[in-house]
Amino acid sequence: MPDAEPKVLWSPTAERVETATLTRFARWVSLTRDVEVTSSYADLWQWSVDELEDFWAAIWRFFDVQASTPYERVLASREMPGAQWFPGARLSYAEHIFRGKQDSAIALQHASELRELDFMTWGELRDLTARIATGLRFLGIGPGDRVVGYIPNIPEAIAAFLACASIGATWSSCSPDFGARSVVDRFAQIEPKLLIAVDGYRYGGKDFDRRDVVAGLRDEIPSLEHVVLLDYLGAAGDAPAGVMPWRELIKQQEPLEFAQLPFDHPLWVLYSSGTTGLPKAIVHGQGGVLLEHLKKMHLHLNAQEGDRVFWFTTTGWMMWNFLVGVLLTPASIVLYDGNPGTPSLDRLWDLAAQSQTTTFGTSASFLASCMKAGVEPGEGRDLSALTAVGSTGSPLAPEGFQWVYDHVGADTWLFSTSGGTDVVSAFVGGVPTLPVYRGELQGRALGAKVESWDSDGKPLIGEVGELVITEPMPSMPIFLWGDEDGSRLRESYFEHYPGVWRHGDWIEITDRGTAIIYGRSDSTINRGGIRMGTSEIYRAVLADDVVVDALVVDIPREGTEGWMPLFVVLREGEELTDALVAQIKQRIRSDCSPRHVPNEVRQIAEIPRTLSGKVLEVPVKRILMGQPVDQAASRDSLANPSSLDVFVEMASQGG
Repeated sequence: MPDAEPKVLWSPTAERVETATLTRFARWVSLTRDVEVTSSYADLWQWSVDELEDFWAAIWRFFDVQASTPYERVLASREMPGAQWFPGARLSYAEHIFRGKQDSAIALQHASELRELDFMTWGELRDLTARIATGLRFLGIGPGDRVVGYIPNIPEAIAAFLACASIGATWSSCSPDFGARSVVDRFAQIEPKLLIAVDGYRYGGKDFDRRDVVAGLRDEIPSLEHVVLLDYLGAAGDAPAGVMPWRELIKQQEPLEFAQLPFDHPLWVLYSSGTTGLPKAIVHGQGGVLLEHLKKMHLHLNAQEGDRVFWFTTTGWMMWNFLVGVLLTPASIVLYDGNPGTPSLDRLWDLAAQSQTTTFGTSASFLASCMKAGVEPGEGRDLSALTAVGSTGSPLAPEGFQWVYDHVGADTWLFSTSGGTDVVSAFVGGVPTLPVYRGELQGRALGAKVESWDSDGKPLIGEVGELVITEPMPSMPIFLWGDEDGSRLRESYFEHYPGVWRHGDWIEITDRGTAIIYGRSDSTINRGGIRMGTSEIYRAVLADDVVVDALVVDIPREGTEGWMPLFVVLREGEELTDALVAQIKQRIRSDCSPRHVPNEVRQIAEIPRTLSGKVLEVPVKRILMGQPVDQAASRDSLANPSSLDVFVEMASQGG
């Protein structure tokens, strides 16, 4: 458990509070809704979840959502699953992206291992989007058709998505580092008519030709009628037969128009990790994403005129969709495609300086890697424009918080966030008007009734429980593709507590309203009746400079309290000695509890991770319990498939 009174690492200045869009929104709510919510964020949050319909109607009005047909009411059905938001409304997500943007203003900056840093204006983005939309219509793509992108995080991907949204087609994407089977497992479910792909990409200084994969996708996804190939890598040789070059798709241009679509018209399809089976194909509606992202980007990210927001992501992770949502604000965005560690971990910090990034978003694992490697972001480069750092993907250890303030900047707003692909947003995280406590997320997001529940469904304060959402959010999935009777959706989120969203994380809500995430509840360590999230054990283990990565699992064994091995990856050249094992165990004993000292510590070469960087705790546990590897995990969903081999070998030898 954390200290009773954690250190305050940062507090917003009076000027920051005054200029925050959140402050302006709270005053407007008080004035127009006759409710006092300006005295504290806690009051505003409580109103937003108690008066759910009034809150989302306020978001609609405050951000001047444009609908060609007005909504009949805010929430026709409050039931979960099955909540019905803003019935009758017809609108366009893409229209809100482009509205009010001057042609000469910068929409985005972009760089990759193949392209130098450059920018694209709003006029150029509008032109490219219009050309793609024209090409899509020429190919017979219309409302409800699915268009998939096997494409990296580059401007063409943004424009292709916006073109789809503008005509009512549904977008879905995977980054080109996904293996063929992983792509088929995702895309084939939604029966796309068109594939937009790149010929290859560069990662870590190496070129990867993907033309054979593209040809294979065309053969394995029978619904595909067209394939468009973008010459990104510049691979030598001919494109596969029957493939349309990108230049042909965009050679004609008609005016950019925005189809007016029902509020719940499918905007895009995202996917769960698919580590233990076919990935869930998660469908979000145009209107639900629009409202959630207007709220999140303006009020919680505080993206304003002149801001330049970067988040390191690929098109296969929800943070890409999140980053696109920043374009709903007056801010611009910064894209990067490539290995963040090539040529060194300084690469993204150099990009931040070159692009004058104001908000630097990344993963907790990247910050931990920088800390371990001794990276000094503030040395030798100008980060004077940088005012905020965002972290997500996994819990950021308290030491990671401290490192940002010691090595990035003492006046940096560090916001650690937690959410999910499932809602394509964060429901706990940044609040620009609140202080930052060491190791804690600042607060629950407006309109997200997040609570910590015990096994009986009772709310907890100051104790660890299941993260639940007890009221609907507009960006919750409208359905899972292929889930005709809704059974998979119910099983995924609503089975444990009927009618309540169970997210699958351990969370503590403090008496200050902050939050601490302890890891996945399905990978909890239970020793002697004491439950502990794996993040606490990782925090203790990774505090040792020699340890660069770790994985712990709790394996039930009859007649015992279980077998708990800890697997560690050590700094290059280091070996696991008896002294180091004793040192690791002692730190866990003192930082966590004597009950959570592992039965043994083993050194391995690498920790299995998904393509989005998440540790595979549950699949490893299943393998060590004897489940065949092909049932426990889908290798194609891993960034490092061979990393499972050591656990398969261990299981064959009885652990």
